[in-house]
Formats: sequence, structure tokens, C-alpha cells
Amino acid sequence: MADKTVDGGPWTGCAVMFLQSLCPAVNLLALYKDQQEGKFIVFKVIKLTLIDSAGGLAGYEILKVHDADPFLGVEVKFVEVAACQQFLESYSSGAVLQSLSQHASRLLSLSQELRVETQLKASTHTLDLCLDDPQLCLQHIHFSQPERLRDEEIDHLEQQLQSQARRPAPQLTTNTQEESPLPSNCFKFQNRVFEDRMLTAADVQSFSNGVGRQWKTVGRALGRNCRALKGPAIDNLAYEYEREGLYEQAYQLLSRFMQAEGRAAKLSCLVKALEDCKLTGLAENLLDIQPQE
Repeated sequence: MADKTVDGGPWTGCAVMFLQSLCPAVNLLALYKDQQEGKFIVFKVIKLTLIDSAGGLAGYEILKVHDADPFLGVEVKFVEVAACQQFLESYSSGAVLQSLSQHASRLLSLSQELRVETQLKASTHTLDLCLDDPQLCLQHIHFSQPERLRDEEIDHLEQQLQSQARRPAPQLTTNTQEESPLPSNCFKFQNRVFEDRMLTAADVQSFSNGVGRQWKTVGRALGRNCRALKGPAIDNLAYEYEREGLYEQAYQLLSRFMQAEGRAAKLSCLVKALEDCKLTGLAENLLDIQPQE
């Protein structure tokens, strides 16, 4: 299916994803109704999940987040068929659920991953019932055209997210003119300070979605300090997963790195490798840095 319809117009479609926490202590709908911090955190979780599952920032937009008690409804307009296809693949494979859980657990400072129930609909069609037929799902989404423009509340939240991304990190200062050393759990990127952490499954997915043919280059950069990626290891991965394509090759690369390095497989290691390979855009995506308009 192309990005244009039969009459030459752009391909568009609309789907609504319904979310409900299965953890009694976390109510996503109630959090979103919190006009202070809760609403923004839940929106950020949704936005980061869509970035992971639709392959970046382009090809879709959130139109509205609404009360569908006991669910939270997220109405998404797709403007590129490729983004819609990738989202459907991620949803069908369970990757959307995984991203939701991991981003929510991190941003809500939960001690374990949040379990979430989802439903996906296009107009009156429940897409969960036909996920084994991606073309039928695409057709339902395409025929379900959005009935509204983007909600003003979503505009405000998008602006708030961009403003947060542009905000400079607090400067580490001392009483002397010398720069303070970074704490052991932090690292610098683009003159900003970030908290370091172990890589997650969501990081692996974001990396695999965005790195493309550069995965080998990044692998060699990681291999400078990882014995499991030295010598012919990367070429062996390329050969072993050639049929599965670039996503799987990149996925297996980072999985191999995490297995070999254990608790030392940190976000800072991957960001440094991406920076060395001049893939700063992908590093910004991993660090939740929104591009400036």
C-alpha cells in the first residue's frame, strides 16, 4: 500500500489505543486527569512508546487523549502508511506493551515494570481480533478517518515536552574555577548531564529501529571495549541474521553486547558509540531529546 490513495491524495487513517494499568497502585486515567505532573508524565510515556513503535517522530500525530473509563483512550492519526505498518507490527509482537511498561516504570519511578492492558480499535472494528491480517488492519485504519483536529491540550503537552528537552541540564559547580567531576552514575552528551543506567529492552528496540545499515559501524565502536564483539563476531552476526534483515541484525548485536557485559552494559556506552559514529540523532532519541522545530 503506497503513501497515496487511488485518487492521488495522501494516505491517512486513524486508530484509538486504549490503555489500562493492571497494577492496583497505578491508575493511568486518574494520573492523566492530574493537571499537574501526572498528565505530562502519562503523555510522555505515550509519546515515547509511539516513537519506539512507529519508528521515530514522523508519520503520525496524537490527536486526543480522552477518558474511556476504565481505559485511557489515545487517538492517533497516521499520515504515512509505513509508520502505520510499523506500529501494527510492534503492537502485534507485544513490543508496544513492552515499551509502555518500561517507560511508565521509569518515569513513574516504580520498583518493577508496570503491567498494562491494551485494546486497539479503528472506528467500530476491534483490531486485536484481526492482527494476523495486517492488510485488513491497515484497511480498517485507513477507512477510519479522523473526525477532529489535534486537541489544544495535546498542543500544550507537545510544547511542554519540547521545552523540557531544550532546558539545559543543571551545571555542576564548585567554589573553584575548575569543573566538578561527574558523579559515577552520570555522563555527558552535548554538554548536558544525564543519569546513567543499564540498557533496557526499549533501548534495544529504539536502536534497532533507527540504526539501519550503520549497525556494523556501531558494533565495532562497542567492540573496542567488549571482547564478545571483537574479531569476526560482527561479520558472523551479519551472516547469521542476513535473511531476517537489518532490524534483527541490529537487535542481535545489542543483545549480544548486553549479555556479554551484564551490568556494565550502560546507556553511556551506547551513546558514546553512537557519538563516535556521528549518529547523534539516534543518541538524542535514546535520551528522549526532542528535536527543536
